[in-house]
Amino acid sequence: MSGPFNCDRTAGRIYMRTKIATLALGIFCLMALPAETSAQGAIEVIVNDKAITSFDISQRAKLIRLTQRKSNAVSRREAEQELIDEALQLAEAERIGVSVSDAEVNNAFANIARGVKLTPANLSKALRQNGVNPQTLRDRLKAQLAWSQTVRRRFQAQVDVNENDIIAALREMEDEDKNTSVEYDLRQVIVVVPKSSSNSFRNQRLRDSNAIRANFNSCEAAGAVLGQYKEVVMRPVGRRLETELPGVMREALAKLEPGNLTKPEQTERGYEMLALCGKREIASDMAARTEIENNLRAKEGEQMSRRYLMTLRRTATIVER
Repeated sequence: MSGPFNCDRTAGRIYMRTKIATLALGIFCLMALPAETSAQGAIEVIVNDKAITSFDISQRAKLIRLTQRKSNAVSRREAEQELIDEALQLAEAERIGVSVSDAEVNNAFANIARGVKLTPANLSKALRQNGVNPQTLRDRLKAQLAWSQTVRRRFQAQVDVNENDIIAALREMEDEDKNTSVEYDLRQVIVVVPKSSSNSFRNQRLRDSNAIRANFNSCEAAGAVLGQYKEVVMRPVGRRLETELPGVMREALAKLEPGNLTKPEQTERGYEMLALCGKREIASDMAARTEIENNLRAKEGEQMSRRYLMTLRRTATIVER
């Protein structure tokens, strides 16, 4: 739960002499490496110095078929191009100092699981039952997170939204959609779990978190519930408009009555929940304006992201067998 509150350099020039030398090295690597590796299959593509194997492509293709219902041939083509893009994206992220922690990947994986009403463990099980190693999805999520941070760091100062575009979009909205905003009064509950804790202790703390959630019915009387457990912290978050919150959190709070807690989420600090102390509708177009501005920024960011990736592809050495 800590994430939502805590959600330019150009690519170096590649001279022709360097490109030829790198290309030659890539071809040499393809010839020198064995046709098969014990678990990963034959090397199909080399992106600069990153090898992509038939196993990698097969796994990603299965994930695409499972999630997008595409044919085998289309899935395989898309899987190969996706993996090439990700190799470039991860290399660029590393070049400019962007790193993604295991906790961030785990949180993204958990969000996917919640979206399909599964636990992370059950999502992993479902993937395996369909022939997909869960690490395949984790690898994709890691690349997406790294690329998002890379693009944001590279272009954030350049993304500019025209006020006239916001006004035009507001005029197209129905009056009832743009004149009210929902404001939440929030506090954060943290059931602390030290990083060195055993799995059994973590499981116990999850049970504690669920028990706290079941018995919690008022922010004012929170002490009586939280005081029954050790190492539990409640701290103010304050008032937040709905559009200031990530989509998943906004959906969870919209279904919650004041005086209740959201489901516990595992973070680096332990298990965290949000207490909804109050919510109200206010006469304001701020939520609508914020949402419109975010959507316009996202569209412009997507265009910059595509151009960025195209530049990386043009300057990369990509050898396909």
